Amino acid sequence: MKFRYYAGILVLAIAPAPLWANPPETNQSASAQKAAFEQDRADILAMAGNYKVRFDMQESTAWRADYEPRERKISGGNEVVRVIEDTGTKIILQHLLVVDMGDGKDFIVKHWRQDWEYEPEDILVYSDRHSWSLRSVPAEQRKGQWSQTVYQVDDSPRYAGIGTWETEAGVRRWSSNWTWRPLARRDAVRDPVYDRYYAINRHSPMPGGWIHFQDNTKMGMVEGKLAPIVQEYVLNTYTKFDDYNVKAADDYWSKTKGYWAEVRASWDKAFASHRGVTVEEEAQTGTVISGELLSMGTKIADGEMDAKAATQKARTLIADATKPGAVQTAQK
Repeated sequence: MKFRYYAGILVLAIAPAPLWANPPETNQSASAQKAAFEQDRADILAMAGNYKVRFDMQESTAWRADYEPRERKISGGNEVVRVIEDTGTKIILQHLLVVDMGDGKDFIVKHWRQDWEYEPEDILVYSDRHSWSLRSVPAEQRKGQWSQTVYQVDDSPRYAGIGTWETEAGVRRWSSNWTWRPLARRDAVRDPVYDRYYAINRHSPMPGGWIHFQDNTKMGMVEGKLAPIVQEYVLNTYTKFDDYNVKAADDYWSKTKGYWAEVRASWDKAFASHRGVTVEEEAQTGTVISGELLSMGTKIADGEMDAKAATQKARTLIADATKPGAVQTAQK
């Protein structure tokens, strides 16, 4: 089942939507294409830095008469974003939260990760509860496009979208296609009536930082069928800020980056082997193995665990927790 917005109204779309968010331009000169590609790269790389982050979440329109939208929720924190891989056509950004524990102590939370890939052959989409699938992108549909794949704190998958970087009304932005996503922790822990999101993501550079805007249709099973429950708007604002213990994040990453590289490789192996993956989601942490993978990273950083032993255990955890995912999207 697919939903679209027309004149601000959510309706069922009968015809399948194109994979891309905006149709790619096909008549650009080679020099214009190169310039656009370099500008895209610059905008993605500019997301790296040290930030104060504000998370602003608002359920707005109820799509069912028996649902009352939740009160607006605002939170925030200090977050470091680092480029951990750049091959030219693929850029990986790792987010690290720095939490002030008091008494001069800081705790590092390995946060979300975003992988950007130019003209990708496949994207890893959320296909149904607990399942992600590699979906092929036809050559004519990926021209000039960038995919963004978002991973959870343990490097398990979350969602992926594809779209074009462009400038409209003087504002530079990347917009995804409509994408399915699992529940975020803020919702999963409260046993909601919805169990997934259907969403569009937008990223825009701004003076002194960047923003991530989400337009989320929260979906749930009603009489055996997926139905919209409520609309949510999320604005995450990343403002350049250095007045916190940035070094703690960089020290953590320096000590654990080898371990996390092996964790990413283990997940990638599972995705490739199965053309997707199924792994049980857990409300508190994301997946059933997330807590242990994160804990081992902290122990490595604190000198309490050998990285080699942690890596071997991580490989086993991922291999045991993953099963083949559905090749075709199972959303209905």
